[in-house]
Amino acid sequence: MSPEKRAPLDRRRVADTALRLLNEVGLEGLTLRAIARELDVKAPALYWHFKDKQALLDEMATEMYRRMVAGVALDPADTWRERLLKANRGLRAALLGYRDGARVFSGSRFTGTDHAREMEATLRLLTDAGFTLAQAVQAARATHMYTLGFLIEEQGVRPLPGERREGFDVEERARRMDGYPLAAEAGKLLFDGYDEHFEEGLALVIAGIGTRYGID
Repeated sequence: MSPEKRAPLDRRRVADTALRLLNEVGLEGLTLRAIARELDVKAPALYWHFKDKQALLDEMATEMYRRMVAGVALDPADTWRERLLKANRGLRAALLGYRDGARVFSGSRFTGTDHAREMEATLRLLTDAGFTLAQAVQAARATHMYTLGFLIEEQGVRPLPGERREGFDVEERARRMDGYPLAAEAGKLLFDGYDEHFEEGLALVIAGIGTRYGID
């Protein structure tokens, strides 16, 4: 038996194993039974640590966040626009490393307070720039939800970088929709060029926040 399988079972070890397995089987295939098999334990052993799959997903999302911010220092000289750009670019880059990463992260509840330091710093920066606390929360939430929504759609087409799900051939789509020239041409924008389209959408959201609240 490998040293990993002999190591004591705890929440973080289970989450680490689940994140590795996620890239192989995706969210649908990620069952407590499959994780237990990978750890060489019986499935009931996992229920000592997680009452159900959602509790495990919460811990996985928390571990994703820990890894995302590890060693990353926030720059106090950031403008509010720069901070929102950096935070959401970082979130997208991190979640693209996991099959169905955005679906795991979305709607999950952090199991600790690891996120509090970054959240406090970002809200402080925004309120110092002239946002009320309510406006700062709305600004951070709008960009965060844009990023997660974009990623869920992106990973529906490209589960992992370099992969493309069957049925998303842009040229074939255009041929099938040749009677609708604008809709056919739009496929190149909808299902390709994700990096540039993410940046454009994020810029639109941030510009809208500045206009809505009258803050440069």
